[in-house]
This record gives sequence, structure tokens and C-alpha cells, in this order.
Amino acid sequence: MKRTYPDGPRINLPLAVIGQMLPQWFPFDPLAFTLGIAQNYGDIAHYKLGALHVFQLNRPELVRQVLVEQAEKFVKPGLVKRAFRPFAGAGLFTSDGALWRRQRKLMQPAFQHRQLATYAGVMTEHAERVMNSFVDGEIRDIRAEMTKLTLGIVVRSLFGADITREASEISPLMVSILDATNQRLNTILRIPSWVPTLRNLREKRAVNKLEAVLQVLIRTRRVSSENRDDLLSVLLRATDGESGAQMSDQQLRDELMTLFLAGHETTASALTWTWYLVAQHPEVETRLAGELQRVLAGRTPSVDDLAKLPYTEMVLREAIRLYPPAPGVAREPIEDVSIGGYDVPKGSIVTINMYALHHDGRFFDDPERYDPDRFAPGWEERIPRYAYLPFGSGPRVCIGNGFAMMEARLILASMAQRYRLSLESGEPVRPVQLVTIRPAGPVRMRISRRTV
Repeated sequence: MKRTYPDGPRINLPLAVIGQMLPQWFPFDPLAFTLGIAQNYGDIAHYKLGALHVFQLNRPELVRQVLVEQAEKFVKPGLVKRAFRPFAGAGLFTSDGALWRRQRKLMQPAFQHRQLATYAGVMTEHAERVMNSFVDGEIRDIRAEMTKLTLGIVVRSLFGADITREASEISPLMVSILDATNQRLNTILRIPSWVPTLRNLREKRAVNKLEAVLQVLIRTRRVSSENRDDLLSVLLRATDGESGAQMSDQQLRDELMTLFLAGHETTASALTWTWYLVAQHPEVETRLAGELQRVLAGRTPSVDDLAKLPYTEMVLREAIRLYPPAPGVAREPIEDVSIGGYDVPKGSIVTINMYALHHDGRFFDDPERYDPDRFAPGWEERIPRYAYLPFGSGPRVCIGNGFAMMEARLILASMAQRYRLSLESGEPVRPVQLVTIRPAGPVRMRISRRTV
């Protein structure tokens, strides 16, 4: 019996391969592509890339089915693992099965609320450093500033080390890794990472340099008798309750490399888009500043203050609705499954595109409008549970989501009460998918010190 597939776009494979080989003439925008699929083909769409079947889910109930109800029937696709493995190895992001369960269990204590609260001081201290470097009225690329800030925070939180001086050198390394990873994720003609293309060579040099930095920090900690409370110390002490095993050096490297990259890139993007959006909405900026003045009155925020700053959280949540740090997730069924009334064969790829879901008018009225009031108290009851997924969901929900939200709120609260940021150029800032959703170029903003 012939299998029936949902409607979807037809991909001209020869033209797609030519476009990949000549991107300057045939640029591919994955954000526009997946958003178009959602808008044109409804709840579930299907297309083929050669012999590979791809299903895109565009409805919360179907998302729940894959990420929660039948999570055990899906694994990370081989395509995703190959794309991230050059830098992430067999870390939590790329592993499956028993290895993933073991690593998740070992790492979970490092991300519990009590442990996370110990990093709040690091976050506000680094925000203070950035603000102390500001000159009233000057123009800065806020994307670069947020990257430098969150990089310093993640390294201090991970290793208890300070790499302020090295931050400007490390940031371009991250971009090289993201560029190569994104190329592997979004291309049809797959070029192995060992082929000496210019992109692959840049990535290899970047990974080697980052590994060298990590190895120095790890070796220093292993020979130190000092008892610290940073993430590396928690991971070094982590022991499997059943086997008594600890992480090997290689496993530790893989986990730290993932945390090192993802732990600052996603938050930097979220904060950049937040500043960009707030600057275009004076009523939001005024209300945000008012809340911060009323609650903080100029003092440094603490973890205990976060519950008293609901609008600050609303401002951030709406920014990551419009520009989710991770635009989508993918799964591969390990057996034939049924989704939305269609048979999905083993070995297919099932994609869940957060960017498309977050821009769907069925779940968000006037979805292109920036409106923090969508996330006023009680939003969990108003918005369908699986329509808003900035950190994924189910057993594989992002382990660092608590860290990221605490960090972003503390930074926003620290900076927005002292400075107003306004866009210097009238040119629109274009989003691009480079694993995360980041601005295509610099985001130049004028920094003005508040007088009240």
C-alpha cells in the first residue's frame, strides 16, 4: 500500500545543490524557508531532500507528541550529530540513550536553583564592568558588547576564571564554529568536516584554540586543592549514584565545550534583540525603567529581586518569542510512528521550528508586533503550552534555561536602570540563522546615561 504524505514544498535537488555551491548568487534563508512552510502548508508539512523525508510540525499538539508523549521513540538525527560533533563531541547535546541519561543525571545538580543562585553576583559584577566602560553619548555595537559580557560570565561561572582580556579574541572563534556548523545543518551536498575547505579550516583552527584555553583551565583546576563552587568543580565532583563513575577527561571536554559555546551565545543574542526591540518602543522602555526604579532605586539587583520584577521578565520573554535563541529542534524516529494522522517512517527527520510557531497568528495575535503584555501573569494559561518553546521541552529541555533566564534578567535590570539605549541607524536589523538567530551585522546603539 502506498504511503500518503502531507503536502509540502517540492525541492529541486539539482538547483538546490547549485545554490549551495554558489551562495553569493543563490542565498538561502532558512528562517524564511521554514516560516513559509508553516504559513503555506499548515499543521504538518512534508518535503524530500533526495531520499530523505522531512516532516515539519506546526501545531502544539503535534509538538507535544514528539517531545513529550513519545520522546523515547526519537533520537537526535545523524545530520545534527555530524553538524555539531566537531566541537561538541559526544556531549549532552549530541548524545542519546544510556550515555545521554547518565550525563544528564551527572550534570543536573550543576543547574539546580540553589547552585544557580551562587552565580548571580558574577553576573551583576560583569554587567557593572561593562557599564563602567560606557561613556555617555557614545555609540557601540551592542551585539559585540553583549557577547563579551556573557562570555566573561560563562567562563567565570564555569571555571572561576577571568578572561576579560581574551574575550575579544575568543568571540571570532565562536563565529567560525557557528558558521561551519550552520553550513552542515542547512546544506544538501554535505562536505565532511575533514575536507580542507576554507570554512572547515577556520573551524578547525577555532576549535583547537578554544580547546587550548579549556585545557589550561581544566589542568589548573585538577591540580588545585582549592574548593570552589563553580560549574567545573561541580562537574568534577559529580559521581554516578549506581556505578560510582565520574566523567572522563574526554567527556568533560565535550560537555564544557558545549556549555562554553551555548552558554554565552544564546544569552548574548537574546539580550541584543531585547535592546533592539525596547529601543523601538518608548512606552516599553518607560515602563521598564519605572519598574526598575521603583524596586531597585539604583542598587544592584539580586536573585531575590527577580520575583519583584515581572515586567522585566515580560520584556525578555517577548523578545525571545520574536527571536528565539535556538530557532528549531529536530528528531529522528527509531521506528515507524504516526503523527497527525500520517505515517512517519523510521529514519525520517521531524523538525519543530520555534521561529515559525512563535510567529503563528493562531497562537499569538498580531504575531509580528512586540508586546510584552502577552506574558503578563497567567500567560501559561493563555498561550498554548507547546506554542512557546524558547528552550525546547520534554526530557531534553535545555539544561541551561534557568541559568540563561536568570542571567538575562539580572543584566537587563542592572543596565536598563542606569542607561537608555537608542538605535543609531534607521536601517532595519536583519535576523540570520547561524545556529542561533543573531543580527546579520553590527547593532549600533547610542548609550545615554539616565538622569533620574
